Amino acid sequence: MKLTVAHHGGARYDIISGKHRVVTDQPIEDGGLDAGMSPVELFVGSVASCVGYFVGQFCARHNISRDGLSVDAEWAMAESPHRVGIIELAIHLPHRITPEQKERLMKVAHACTVHQSLAVVPNVAITLNPHGHVGDQPSGGKITP
Repeated sequence: MKLTVAHHGGARYDIISGKHRVVTDQPIEDGGLDAGMSPVELFVGSVASCVGYFVGQFCARHNISRDGLSVDAEWAMAESPHRVGIIELAIHLPHRITPEQKERLMKVAHACTVHQSLAVVPNVAITLNPHGHVGDQPSGGKITP
């Protein structure tokens, strides 16, 4: 799986994945033009939308209407290191379900892929110019093994 993030001036970066494009930017007070969600908003939104999808799939499997299904997300930042410290999600399902369905629905919500990717921390590898662009090498353009 692969996607690309490309700079588009100022604090704007577009995420391109296949035929899809998501614009990220910073709020005006942080030097951006507010042309899209900030990466942190997108991150929290990713968790919330994944939970919403998993809950929606549960509802579909159990003939519970998804009409009115929504997920609200609130978060707070933490320091040392600077990061999202807490995410609180509120699932709104305007239909009555049994206590047994509620218990199973909550298990499904916690099992969403994005939430599990936070629960079991992924390995993130970061490299600079992995394909050896000429001019980026300290040897004057020669790539040495």
